[in-house]
Amino acid sequence: MKQTSELLYQEYRHMLMDNILPFWLRYGLDRVHGGMYTALDRDGSLLDTDKSVWFQGRALWTFATAYRQVEQNKEYKMVCDSLVSFIEQNCFDPADGRMYFRVAKDGKPVIKRLRYVFSETFTILGFAAYSRAFNRPDYAQKAYDLLLKVEHYLLTPGLLVPKFDTPSLGFGLPMILLNTVQELRAALPEKAEEFTTRIDGYLEQIKTYFIRPELQIVVEQCNPDGSLQLDHFEGRQLNPGHAIEGAWFILNEARYRKNDPELMNLGTTMLDWMWNKGWDSEHGGIIYFRDALNKSATEYWHDMKFWWPQCEAAIANLMAYSMTGNDGYLQQFDTVHQYIKGHFLDYEFGEWYGYLHRDGTLSTPLKGNMYKGPFHIPRMYLVCCQLLDELRR
Repeated sequence: MKQTSELLYQEYRHMLMDNILPFWLRYGLDRVHGGMYTALDRDGSLLDTDKSVWFQGRALWTFATAYRQVEQNKEYKMVCDSLVSFIEQNCFDPADGRMYFRVAKDGKPVIKRLRYVFSETFTILGFAAYSRAFNRPDYAQKAYDLLLKVEHYLLTPGLLVPKFDTPSLGFGLPMILLNTVQELRAALPEKAEEFTTRIDGYLEQIKTYFIRPELQIVVEQCNPDGSLQLDHFEGRQLNPGHAIEGAWFILNEARYRKNDPELMNLGTTMLDWMWNKGWDSEHGGIIYFRDALNKSATEYWHDMKFWWPQCEAAIANLMAYSMTGNDGYLQQFDTVHQYIKGHFLDYEFGEWYGYLHRDGTLSTPLKGNMYKGPFHIPRMYLVCCQLLDELRR
């Protein structure tokens, strides 16, 4: 395995440093107004001049983490400085301090979503990574202050407009907060105990409400009392990629806690269940949605192959293998790895395609939009390089 790990490490590092990050540096970075465009066509040409606020924070995390972990490249620092400036000058509504969802190229507000806090959580990720990469404790503090705001929004009735009139709990919030606070803990180690207590709370929510042993699934939403919403499309809708992403966040927490056996079991169980639900045994790839009871799925893109679930499956399986030594996870990692290379990589213009039909044919050749940009793919290469570096030694 050491020899294989060495080859894969070199391949993944090459893809990150010589393909993915240069693509976004060349075509995504706005050298006039600052910040990052993500709506790019196959060849990198601009499809929409608006900017995703999610991706200002996510791109900041990506380039700051690459600077800290892989190479202290002055261009990466330049990108990070541009993103920090753009976020602080343009992405917060001065009226209430909430963040926008989408802004124009010059930073003027375009869309503000009142029911989510994900612009904030991704900015926390970015500020925390910026703090670690460039020794800026002031940005770790800004990230912490923003987390306190997020908690205030979540705990104050009426501040967030609910998505449904019927009260529901969603898996996405504790899952994203788990990862957000993990990153913040790394930036503020003096508050590690405080952050670990928060993480314990998110883990308890996930275990209590979304892990369903009776069906061997991870549900995306349920009633506030924990009962399932099996009479409704939304209650039965499974998102295997999302659950697998959550699985590796939990495995990563187990790593932090010196391979905590309970968390290892939770993470690998989630991965096992949702790999079984998500992997398309006929055409390959992680499918987008499944129905909890194997009924007909409702969303028209339910059987498509999006880029990001493949990224999460690669990380989760490699991490599970590195922690357990179970060859089954290594085989699953290789299966995803080969599917990605055979279907998602654009060998002519660089980066990855984002959207495939179920049979692996291309749906659209674009490289980015308001949801696809420099995050899931470079994060996969960054995390897998860390794991492979350990395995090759």
